Amino acid sequence: MTVVAAERLSKWYGHVLGVSDVSWSLGGGVVGLLGPNGAGKSTLMKLMTGLLRPSRGTIRVLGGDPFAEPAVRRRIGYSPEHESTYDELTARELVTVLAHLAGVPRKDAPRAAEAALDAMGMTDAMDRRVRGFSKGMRQRTKLAATLAHDPDLLILDEPLTGVDPVARIDIIERIKRLASERGKTVIVSSHVLYEIEALTEDIVVIYRGQVLAEGNIYEIRRLIDRHPHRIRIECDRPREVAAAVAGAEHVARLVMERRALVIETRDPDRCYDDLAAAILEGGIELRAMTSPDNNLGAVFEYLTGGRGAGGFEE
Repeated sequence: MTVVAAERLSKWYGHVLGVSDVSWSLGGGVVGLLGPNGAGKSTLMKLMTGLLRPSRGTIRVLGGDPFAEPAVRRRIGYSPEHESTYDELTARELVTVLAHLAGVPRKDAPRAAEAALDAMGMTDAMDRRVRGFSKGMRQRTKLAATLAHDPDLLILDEPLTGVDPVARIDIIERIKRLASERGKTVIVSSHVLYEIEALTEDIVVIYRGQVLAEGNIYEIRRLIDRHPHRIRIECDRPREVAAAVAGAEHVARLVMERRALVIETRDPDRCYDDLAAAILEGGIELRAMTSPDNNLGAVFEYLTGGRGAGGFEE
């Protein structure tokens, strides 16, 4: 069964384009929406949940129109990136209320809330007030509210934002189990590649409101890693560092700056190894090593040749 089917889907806000001419289908499992902030991920998710109506084109979710059919929306669980909750409530009270609003009968809502909180690792904290929660606990509570009415499709917008590394690993494993053990279709957005890699091998790359690429994570990584990668080294003797790596076949260009060196390389991993060796062997004082290309926005600008189409929103 096709869970999501978009056909020439577009959404704009006045003169601002959010999603542009997207045609895409999803059959099931866990799928990652990957793109920098402002790429259009949140707009696409809101179209899938029925919170927005397409400006042009169509989107079908679970066989129906999510904007026009309440029965379709009841089968969807949505966790937005930003939340505004009733912090004076306990996690149990909050999820119970939201479960009932999502269609769970009043008498069954407390049991559904408890099961969802337990599934998200909140058993010991479910009777504490939300106002005292850490970011990770708030994310777990929000995910429990998304799950409590037992939807077929879970749409999770940046669910790992602000979560510490240990909690991130645990939440990732719990999300994966929702698909593998409970048969849910899960769509997860992120602007961080390694978060998506930890969740699934199937991703859709979104940039400037368009689907730039989709498929296996390894194919997408090869596409991303193909672009020249810049590394900026601030140190006391940048010319010595330049001389040490100048002959390496992976080095495409060297640019000297005041007390700094910028290297453009075709193989970042090898370049970092060579730089570490040169700095250690030369006893060079390293002040900073950064990469202006170490973000998805820079990568996708390269892949698209820097083309743009006006302003975009999430």
